[in-house]
Amino acid sequence: MMNAVAGGGSFLSFPALLLVGVPPIQANATNTIALWPGILGSIGAYRNELRGEQAHKVLIPLLSTGLVGGLLGAVTLLVTPQQTFLRLIPWLLLSATLLFAFSRKITAALKPVGGEAALTTKGGAAAQLFVGFYIGYFGAGAGILMMALLALLGMTQIHRINAYKTVQAAVCNGIAILAFVFKGVIYWKHAGVMVLGALLGGYFGAWFAQRMKQEHVRWIVIAIGAGMSAYFFWKTGF
Repeated sequence: MMNAVAGGGSFLSFPALLLVGVPPIQANATNTIALWPGILGSIGAYRNELRGEQAHKVLIPLLSTGLVGGLLGAVTLLVTPQQTFLRLIPWLLLSATLLFAFSRKITAALKPVGGEAALTTKGGAAAQLFVGFYIGYFGAGAGILMMALLALLGMTQIHRINAYKTVQAAVCNGIAILAFVFKGVIYWKHAGVMVLGALLGGYFGAWFAQRMKQEHVRWIVIAIGAGMSAYFFWKTGF
C-alpha cells in the first residue's frame, strides 16, 4: 500500500523479514522477489508512456548497463559476509530515508533549464550502471536515483519519468532475482506470503491513493524509515 501511495514499502518489508529471523542477505533477496510482481503490474499501467521512438532511444542504453549493474550488485551482496551486511543495514536504511525525504528537492534541483539535458545518453547509461549496482545490492530508495537521472537526461513529464523508472527497476531487480534464485538464498515460504500481501496492498493502495493526502503518507514513510534506521543502529551497536 505504501508503494502504491507514496513509495518506501521496503522500509517495512525488509526489517520485517529480519525481525522474524531471516538472515540479512536472505532477507534482502526475499524482499526483492516479494515486491517484484508489484513493479511488473505498474508497467502495464504505464504502457502508453512506453510507446514511441524516444522510449527505445532512452531505455535501451539504460537497460543494457542496468542489467550489468544489477547483476554485479547481486553477486557482490551474495559474497558479502552476513555480519558485514548487517552492520551496513542502518547506514543503507538511513541513506534511503534521506533520499526519500529530500526526493522532491533533489528532482526539482535537477530539472533541466530551458529543456536542455545535463547528461548525454551515454553519460546516463554510465550512471545507470552504478544505480543498477545499488538496486542489485540493496535497492531501497533507488527510484529517487532513477528519477533524478532521467531528469538529468532532459525528461520533464512526470508520468513518462515514472514509466521509464518502473521499467528500469523491473529489469535491474529481475536480473538480481535470477542470481538470488540460482544461489538458493530466497526464503520461498516468506516470499509467497509477501507476494500475496503486495498484490492486495497494491490494489487497495491504488484505491486509497486517490482518497488520501500523499503528504501525510510521505511523513509516515519517513518516520518509519528513521525509526528503523535508529533501531538497527542500536541493534548493531553503533
